[in-house]
Amino acid sequence: MTALEENWLPLSPGERAVAIEVLTHGPLSRGELARRLGLSAGSLTRLTKPLTESGLLVAEPAAATAGQGRPAQPLDVVADSRHFAGFKIAADAVYGVVTTLRSEVVTRCAVPLDTHEPDGVAALLAALTREFAASYPRLAGIGVGIAGPTRARGVVVANTFLGWADVPLADLVRARTGLPVVVDNDVTALAEAEAWFGGGRGLDRFALLTIGAGIGYALVVGGRPVRTGDAGRGIGRRWIVDPYGPLTPDGERGTAGALLGIPAICRQVHAATGQPATYPEVLARAAAGEPVASRVIGEAARALGVMVAQIAELALPQKILLAGEGVGLLDVAGDTVAATIRARRHPDADPVPLETGPHDFHGWARGAAVLAIQVLVLGAATP
Repeated sequence: MTALEENWLPLSPGERAVAIEVLTHGPLSRGELARRLGLSAGSLTRLTKPLTESGLLVAEPAAATAGQGRPAQPLDVVADSRHFAGFKIAADAVYGVVTTLRSEVVTRCAVPLDTHEPDGVAALLAALTREFAASYPRLAGIGVGIAGPTRARGVVVANTFLGWADVPLADLVRARTGLPVVVDNDVTALAEAEAWFGGGRGLDRFALLTIGAGIGYALVVGGRPVRTGDAGRGIGRRWIVDPYGPLTPDGERGTAGALLGIPAICRQVHAATGQPATYPEVLARAAAGEPVASRVIGEAARALGVMVAQIAELALPQKILLAGEGVGLLDVAGDTVAATIRARRHPDADPVPLETGPHDFHGWARGAAVLAIQVLVLGAATP
């Protein structure tokens, strides 16, 4: 195998465009690919030749046709020619997956996080990577998703769960594995994955709203998340949904986090009943009509409806994706969410396409793996 076949790099801008189009929408005939990218047949041939020679793209067997002429041979990626490790770091556990080049999960794991020391966390990620590599020796990169803002797709600027500030996590993991490593905010990583391989694929503009321990938000325009320095800074702690709503431990009243965050929901039920309850238990009690749980879940559903309506009015998305461990709220109080959305929008406004996305931490880890896939295909960490 040549060095080019081993790395598939570097790719020119035109080659990247071809590779991404086939990766996210393939298999595609050369004619369809040329049409999508606005290329002549000659230009497409020039761009695809190094990609097929390197093994990144392959010509699929020609389909039998009843017409005249040579049958078309669609171009596709060799999905299992490389694998990628993705990790989601939570406060008490690390969730990992291995995916194919097309982000199909082939294995997963979840291990307790016994240390919050950066070196210890990096060592754990390296150990899990070695375990993955024993079964998938052609690991090509590592992606890590973590709550909080990041810098240069490698440094964790801040993470309240772990007590981190300015931790060069990518360098720590790279030094222990020898593989390319990219670290990014977990919501941004999930938005990248949904744009390339999920519910946002093919859309020019969509929004992602995540519900879990906190509230996350990302806006994707032109197929790419809008990146600002504020990503991961806890939008749910400042997004006022109901100024007369419940208080948070920080003293904020009626924020998205106070109404929708899983810890806040459980805390409200505990305070009202004197009995602790997990989030699934609260949902089950609400579904059964228990008054306290029904009230808390009803308020959360109305808050979600208000937020969706505001996003629809201000961001004008083609679709809004809901993800995270808290999306089970829709199963219990989806009618309340829908009624609140309608009440908060103009009667003649178009309906808001609302769709649920990944709801467990392995889905977030898959999002992180997509970061690594992007690094390989694009040739560098995406801006």
